[in-house]
Parts: sequence; structure tokens; C-alpha cells
Amino acid sequence: MESGYWQDRSVLVTGADGFIGSHLAEQLAQAGAKVRALTLYNSFNSWGWLDHSPYASQMEIVSGDVRDPFFCQGLCEGIDTVFHLAALIAIPYSYLAPNSYVETNVNGTLNMVQAAKDQQVRRFMHTSTSEVYGTAQYVPIDEQHPLQPQSPYSASKIGADSMAMSYFNAFETPVTIARPFNTYGPRQSARAVIPTIITQIANGMKQIQLGDTSPTRDFNFVLDTCQGMMALMANENTIGETVNISSNYEISVQDTLELIKQLMDADVEFITDPQRLRPKDSEVFRLWGDNQKIKHLTGWQPQYSLEQGLKETIHWFTQPEHLKQYKASQYNV
Repeated sequence: MESGYWQDRSVLVTGADGFIGSHLAEQLAQAGAKVRALTLYNSFNSWGWLDHSPYASQMEIVSGDVRDPFFCQGLCEGIDTVFHLAALIAIPYSYLAPNSYVETNVNGTLNMVQAAKDQQVRRFMHTSTSEVYGTAQYVPIDEQHPLQPQSPYSASKIGADSMAMSYFNAFETPVTIARPFNTYGPRQSARAVIPTIITQIANGMKQIQLGDTSPTRDFNFVLDTCQGMMALMANENTIGETVNISSNYEISVQDTLELIKQLMDADVEFITDPQRLRPKDSEVFRLWGDNQKIKHLTGWQPQYSLEQGLKETIHWFTQPEHLKQYKASQYNV
């Protein structure tokens, strides 16, 4: 990515109030882009993680909802590059409220890609997820791996990916699908395994409650994920392509726990909480993403080792002002 690529470029980040979206909006602002940041409209006038961002004053922050097609049209006016991250992402809640996932993830993506087409946006990135692959049939998982919907969430993302790519095939809308593997870091939801472990240990709990610890994951530090997304959008070769953002490395949840325990110098034991287990055939047991395609197309590669990223994440979560925002003793779907 040539230096200065993002300078004064008008970009839209949907889902900018969320974990990855807030970091991405900040990275783009730091790179000199004119950032329009979409946060979910709510009566509390909350901008999510952007409420406390030192870069918020450099952004145009808009509140709204991608489920409304009329709103999306105005949102994309005058935009060069769209980073579409707005989505419902919690897997456990998708078992209880699957229609919400279709409305936000499939219909929301349709509304955004239609608006991008109508407003003649120059580049459109749709955010997928490694969950669409399901449990690995072979490793490392490349972009040709079969898609296996093992939860309503992953089914909605498969639908959203297809909807976005159909606009490239039918209308030559300049779509790229970014497929990040397991992103972690500061601000991540406590529903995810790494924050679950860190917040429970930081709150002094001696018994750490978790679901299944045997699955493997391909963990990626959030700043690496954001740089991967920016690299994809700064490169013309990625138009019409689906591209993994991954570390090309797998580690079991159990070994991740042990590493965090060691880094936090914690004397704790791990116990299984049945309500945290996924339905039998829904658990994705193995994820290990092949990152050769993104390296070949853009030259991107991760800058943070797992240990480096975990140290940064632990440091952030253990700050009292951050830790108090998490309900470590309570499991929320």
C-alpha cells in the first residue's frame, strides 16, 4: 500500500461503533482519510466504542441502521470506499433470534451494496467471517474450502457474502469480500473466549467458566485485521475476490487459556459451564486459515505474534476503567 493512499479519501465504515469497526475507523483517520462512521441508532445517543475515541472529533459520525434501504442511499453519497462491517455477530443469540440475523446481515448487506451501486461508490468491502467454513475439512483452510452453515449466524453470513458477490457478477459493482479469522484485542465483546478468560481472571475469580476448550482457532490481533482490510481496499487486484485475513496458525482454546494464565501470572482452574456449549453439531472444532492469497495480492502479513497481541489485550482489559464495563460474572448469549 503506497504511502498516502488514504489521505483525504472519503471512506465509510459501517459498524464503526463495534469492536473491529471502531479500530478500523481510527486507523483510517490516522492514515488521513475523511471517515464517515456509521453507529447504530439508539435512544441513548451512544456511539459505542467511538464514545471514548480520541479520533472521534476527526470523523463524521452518523447514527442509523443498515436495515433501512432509504437511509443507506444517503449514507453512501459522496463516498469513495465503503468498509461494510455492520452485522449481528454473536453466535449463541443466533440460535434464539435467527430472523434478526437475516434482517441485519443479509438484508442489511443488500441495502448497502445496492446503495453503493446507485451512488457509484468506487470500492466496496463486505466483511465475511471464518465461521462460514464450519469445521475444517482440510487445513489450512483456503478460499476454495466448502461453506458449511453450522449456526444461523454463519448461514446469514454465507447469504450476505453471496448477495454482495452477486452485485459484482451482475452489475460489476467493485466488491471485495474480506474473510477475517478469529480477531481479538481491546474492546472485544465478553462473549468471545479471550475477553471471557481475561475479565474473569482480572476480577479475581479462581474458577474460570468456559465452554468447550478443545476447538482450535486462528487468532488475529485486531490491528492486523484492520491493516488487512485496508490493504485489500488499496489494491485493484482484489476486486471480485474473496480473501482470508488469517495468521496461518492454529492453537487450541485450552492452550490459549494456559498462555493467558501464564501471562497474567494467575492461579486458576478452568471449569466447563454447560450453558456456554454450542449445540452438538453446531460447534466449529477446527479453524486454521491459509493466508497465501492476501500475501500474494497485497503483500500484507500479520505484525503481531499471539503472545504480543495477548499482552496488549491483557493490558487494556485490566485497566479499571475498561474492566468495569464488562460483566465478568454473568454469561450473556
